[in-house]
Amino acid sequence: MSYDPDNIFAKILKGELPCHKVYEDEIALVMMDIFPQSRGHTLIIPKAASRNLLDADPAALAAVMPLVQRVARALKTATGADGLRLVQFNEAPAGQTVFHLHFHVIPIYDGVPLGAHAGSKADDAELAVLAKDIAAAL
Repeated sequence: MSYDPDNIFAKILKGELPCHKVYEDEIALVMMDIFPQSRGHTLIIPKAASRNLLDADPAALAAVMPLVQRVARALKTATGADGLRLVQFNEAPAGQTVFHLHFHVIPIYDGVPLGAHAGSKADDAELAVLAKDIAAAL
């Protein structure tokens, strides 16, 4: 399979679609997942075009991982989560629904079960507040 430059994340990166932006630099965009599995579920989307981990440039991966770590720390601080889950899906049978490499940082709260992947849409006002809180913790 090849990379589709018209996927939803590519459109967000080009400014053609809106998002709840947490942070952006020359390497990646960090935004809130609008179908979160838990409160604060955040996505890190590298700007380098690749379908997923399998076709990504190793240099692009090396560049984005420090940001993934920074976001994870900020997310834990901003949400008070008890733990974090880092997830990255590769191809549809594994659960990938958007075919642009991205990393999910999912807060885990003791005693609170996770929602389904790509389940219910979150409240936009809550996502906007979370994005600001996480950005402030970065």
